[in-house]
Amino acid sequence: MGPELTDRQVAEFRQQLKDRFYALRKEIRQEMLDSDDQHFIDLAGRVHDLEEESVAALLVDLNLANIDRHIQEITDIDKALIRIAENNYGVCIDCDVAIETKRLNANLTAKRCLRCQDKHEKTFVQPGHASI
Repeated sequence: MGPELTDRQVAEFRQQLKDRFYALRKEIRQEMLDSDDQHFIDLAGRVHDLEEESVAALLVDLNLANIDRHIQEITDIDKALIRIAENNYGVCIDCDVAIETKRLNANLTAKRCLRCQDKHEKTFVQPGHASI
C-alpha cells in the first residue's frame, strides 16, 4: 500500500470533508423546502386515477431516498472526521494498513483498503444489492 499521509494531506482531506458536509446540509435543506412546496400534495391534487397517484407517490419516495443518501453520506463524513481527530484517518479499519491516497481522493470517507473493502463486499450484503 501507499505511505502514511502527511499532516498537510490530512489537513486537505479534513477541509474537503467539511466542505462536502456543508454542501450536503445545504442540499438537504433545499430538497426539504422544495418537497414542502410542491411534491405529493400538489401532485396528488392533479391525479385522475390510481396510476397517476402511484407516480406521485413514487416521486415523493425518490426525493426521500435522495435525502436518505445525503444523510448517510453525512454520517460517513462524521466518522471520517472522528478518524482524523483520533489519528486513524487513512488507515484500514480491518487490517491497519495505510489506505492508498488515490483511493482517499476518490472516496474521502473510505475506511478500508481496497483488498479489505472487496472482501467486505463479498462477505456482507449491502443495502440496495441483491443477496444470495
